[in-house]
Amino acid sequence: MRAALRLLVLVLVLSTFLLSVGSPLAMAQQSEHVDLVTVTGVIDPFVAQYVGRGLDVAREEGAQCLIIQLDTPGGSDAAMRAIVQEMLNTSVPAVVYVAPGGARAASAGAFITLAAHVAAMAPGTNIGAAHPVAMSGTEITGVMDEKVTSDAAAYIRAIAEERGRNADWAEKAVRESASITAREALASQVIDLVVDDLTHLLDELDGRQVSTAAGSVTLRTRGAAVRTLDMSVAERFLHVIVDPNIAYLLLSIGLFALVAEFYHPGAILPGVTGAICLILAFVAFSVLPVNWGGVALIVLAVFLFILDIKVAGFMLSVGGAVAFVLGSLMLFSRFAPPSPTMPRLVVSWPLIALMTASVLFLFLFALSAGLRAQRTRVASGAESMIGARGVAISDLDPRGTVQVRGELWSAVAGEGVIPMGEEIRVAGVEGVTLRVTIA
Repeated sequence: MRAALRLLVLVLVLSTFLLSVGSPLAMAQQSEHVDLVTVTGVIDPFVAQYVGRGLDVAREEGAQCLIIQLDTPGGSDAAMRAIVQEMLNTSVPAVVYVAPGGARAASAGAFITLAAHVAAMAPGTNIGAAHPVAMSGTEITGVMDEKVTSDAAAYIRAIAEERGRNADWAEKAVRESASITAREALASQVIDLVVDDLTHLLDELDGRQVSTAAGSVTLRTRGAAVRTLDMSVAERFLHVIVDPNIAYLLLSIGLFALVAEFYHPGAILPGVTGAICLILAFVAFSVLPVNWGGVALIVLAVFLFILDIKVAGFMLSVGGAVAFVLGSLMLFSRFAPPSPTMPRLVVSWPLIALMTASVLFLFLFALSAGLRAQRTRVASGAESMIGARGVAISDLDPRGTVQVRGELWSAVAGEGVIPMGEEIRVAGVEGVTLRVTIA
């Protein structure tokens, strides 16, 4: 027994020693991985949080680099600058890969791509088009144009110079809205690589030296495992609602749900739904270039629809429909010049048409019918007898007995004498006595 215990202790000691000797190798093997974050759609604060978290995880867990697979039309200037600052000051190499084929790095995406330690693109992608434009799609002119453009041009030029890329083209992308393909970007020294997929990218990155905030790093990526870092549920949800169509739907549904609660107090569900939708809409509006004049027009439309329920005719509803459509079109058309990093945002026409039709149906038919029903006098009990026909069971001079709907009632003749057997009609009810006339 003692011999068995000694053998067990010896095995444990040897195992511990071997593990301690082998730990550097094990750690080295574990470090041979790269982290991947996927960014699609508008660049917003939630995307910036996601990318920042990816850089932190990659640094803390010893990833060879963080690959940011990018496909964006642009986005918030503040969010873009937050991502760029993280990339310029991180100690882990940041690789931007514009993919898959057909993807783009436009507006804010161009700034982020140029800020990467290594910039790569898939065939069939493009980069650029960062010139400031109004939300209507027209170019900004005058002094404001010069200020906005000069600031953006200086910023993107500084980024390109820091990464040793074509600063002249970068400035041209802002001042002239230049946009080029992946092959043209490689030839113009705007990016470093054109690769077909992630495997090809890892092979091309292997052995490349990059300069980070912590010094020079040599990448060891050939055959490295790719670990995908997903958005959290909250980040994904908030990123989804920062979409002009989704924000517009939330605003519309929120307003109409609150109106439904107003006309049916105590229903609770419409009120709670409306409050949640409006709060989420305002969260989206904090990121999107919302025009509060458009919001005001939509609110005015709802007010006109409500008034039209109480007023004869349809002119107020026509005015409400016009206000609703105009507000929908203007919702993301700001009068002030937007940032050059933000793409043109509009609510889709089919969605506007669908919501306008839904609103008209809701107010002209559903709510108005409900209100008419509330105003209608409900006939029940004795009151339901008014207008009913019957027969006099006795002479009514002026009082007597009548039979109506198979029941005997005390009755009083409305005028004159009604002989027995005469057909009568109920003209009114006075307590439990019917007031009748000859039918």
